[in-house]
Amino acid sequence: MAHLLLIEDDPAIRTHLLRALRERGHAVAASGTAMDGLQTALAERPDLVVLDLGLPDLDGRELLRMLRAVSPVPVIVATARDDETEIVQVLDSGADDYVVKPFTAAQLDARIRAVLRRGAGDRPEQAALTVGGLSIDAGARTASLDGAPLDLTPREFDLLHHLASRAGQVVTKRELLAEVWQVPYGGADKTVDVHLSWLRRKLGETAQAPRYLHTVRGVGVRLSEPA
Repeated sequence: MAHLLLIEDDPAIRTHLLRALRERGHAVAASGTAMDGLQTALAERPDLVVLDLGLPDLDGRELLRMLRAVSPVPVIVATARDDETEIVQVLDSGADDYVVKPFTAAQLDARIRAVLRRGAGDRPEQAALTVGGLSIDAGARTASLDGAPLDLTPREFDLLHHLASRAGQVVTKRELLAEVWQVPYGGADKTVDVHLSWLRRKLGETAQAPRYLHTVRGVGVRLSEPA
């Protein structure tokens, strides 16, 4: 199942595509403006973005440039603009595909599956990470502790996986914001603190009695095997 983000300002088209893509097995979030779409893309880290160009607050080409500055997420532009020069410019700006309205949901779904197949072929298979009783499988996006599956949100999984990939090392909050939240110019440390608190709870520990997640005051956090 692919996790998609649909950025489309027309309510009728947005509702139709949401329903049709969900019926085809995708998990789909939707935004009606460029800035809401950007925030959703950074927060939820979808597998693919379907982007309209005619947005009310910002032209879709500018949003595409902003996305490309912070994320490698595949983007399919779905728009009524059919000018060849613009199509070439949008593809050169980083779009992975371009489909002109009107199109059917089946056609869009086929484009989505094709782009995701190409992207999957570009990524080497990642080995599972093991730290003590923790096991994290990036490919399957699953994690377990002492053989029991962990019920993690997508953000919690990404946070745990990044820390496990740097096991034994102190990771700064600035690095976590840049690598996990895709906020390259800094952000609120409180965001990291809250997610670390939720993650600790699911690992059965607290900041006062840590097993895996150890706070290094004034520096960051280190994930390591229990002593």
